[in-house]
Order: sequence, then structure tokens, then C-alpha cells
Amino acid sequence: MSEPKTPSKRDMKSASRLYAVQALFQMEMSDATVDKVRRQFYDHFFGLVTEEEGEFIEGDVDSFHDITETAVTNQAKIDQMTDRALVAKWPIARIDSTLRALFRAAGGELVAGKTPPKVVIVEFVQVAQAFYPDGREPKFVNAVLDHMAREAHPEAF
Repeated sequence: MSEPKTPSKRDMKSASRLYAVQALFQMEMSDATVDKVRRQFYDHFFGLVTEEEGEFIEGDVDSFHDITETAVTNQAKIDQMTDRALVAKWPIARIDSTLRALFRAAGGELVAGKTPPKVVIVEFVQVAQAFYPDGREPKFVNAVLDHMAREAHPEAF
């Protein structure tokens, strides 16, 4: 039996984006604090091995912390950016809770400004593909995040 491959820093950051979406979703569904949910992820989810799913990639703790912290701290601003990117008849409150968490996580990374906006878009479209492998949601996510990124960082386009 071969040793499991150590994930690259890039893979760990990508995993952290997925975990951040899951954590923000969990916070919304349970009304738990960001600290409580993060602790659960650190203790029980990062590097988890299950029979059904196999091994989960170890996430980058700093990226996961930064994304969730920025998303929570700037939630009102991020939700407003998302609302402006959505059609008037579909405010953020009416969209699927998983997409809402995804937009908040991506918005947190856009607001923080540490990652190039185009990278944020590509990474979170991949997260959308993980949640919706057969749906049209990834294209929708791409369009909304493009609008949000252009608002947050017009100089990057």
C-alpha cells in the first residue's frame, strides 16, 4: 500500500475554500458562532478519513480562518455586493443557502484583496462544480462573482 500523497499548498488552499463554504453554510443553518464552527472543522474535518468518501485534503488553516473571518466581519457589505450582482427579483435572501455561503466566502476573499480576483473566481467556480456537478449553478456563480470582482477590484480588469 502506498503512502498518501502530501497535498500541495495550492491544493490545501483550494480545500480551505470548499471548507469555508461548508462552515458558513453550517453557521447559517445552526446559528453557531464562527469560532465554534471553525473549531469543529479543525478538530473533526481537516484531514478526515471516511469509508464512503476516502480521505479529505488537509486544509490550509490560515486561509480557512481568513476567509471565514472576513466573510463574517464583512457579511453586510458582501451581501450588498452580491445583491447588486443578482437580478433585482433574486436578492441574496432568495437564493439557495449553499450558494449564499459560497458568495459570502468568495466575497470575503475578494474584500480581503490578498488573492487576485480572477483566481478567486476560478477557485469558487470549481467549488460550485463540487456542490453542483450536473447543474447550471457553476455558470451562474461565474457570472455573479465576475460582477462582484469587478466592483471590488475594477483595476484588475
